[in-house]
Amino acid sequence: MPRTRGRAPAGGRADALSQEIVTGAAITLLDEHGERGLTFRLLAERLNTGPGALYWHVANKDELVALAADQVLGHALAAPGPAADAGTELRALAIAVFDALDRHPWAASHVTAPATLPNTLRLLDRIGTLVTRTGLPAKRHFAVSTAIFNYITGVSAQIIAPALAVGATTSRDAFLAQAAEHWERLDPADYPFLTRTTADLRDHDDRDQFTTGLDLLLDGLNTSADPRPTE
Repeated sequence: MPRTRGRAPAGGRADALSQEIVTGAAITLLDEHGERGLTFRLLAERLNTGPGALYWHVANKDELVALAADQVLGHALAAPGPAADAGTELRALAIAVFDALDRHPWAASHVTAPATLPNTLRLLDRIGTLVTRTGLPAKRHFAVSTAIFNYITGVSAQIIAPALAVGATTSRDAFLAQAAEHWERLDPADYPFLTRTTADLRDHDDRDQFTTGLDLLLDGLNTSADPRPTE
């Protein structure tokens, strides 16, 4: 993300900090107070410095939150180890990213495509590198890799970010119960599937929902990379 640094504060206070330190402290505050509660004054107090020192390392709050989300993603990239096959490693990587974003819900909507920040770039590159190991034709590598990247980041945001917004006013369970009650009042003739699945809406697990779609996607990748003969 391009930015222009401000002038270094008098006394060289910026030298006592780094962008990584500032971003790490911001992650802690974001976890504690959410995105709305993060201010440069609060961050400066946490780091025992002045707001001017922070502007030497980040241009504004938008950049700071984006960098914080990217650092969260970096922690996820360090988690999965090498696996025997590319599909297994892709699955472990995707789940590690989902779990990291679930631990820091404010970050989910800030990991976006196209990839530009360092760890977002590393995630897409690792996905692409694993896809090349599947035997998929080279002409499909970009489309499939970006589709997997978009699933991991986009679906994580769709699942996690609404829960964050709901959590500010009511619990997730209460919100899902209200939604299920709304589904129950629908006309089964118009909504046959929804009226049959209200219990699933109440009781579903977000991580299971994510991995279900992920497995469908990876099963399709395996079929495309190693098609079975038709009978």
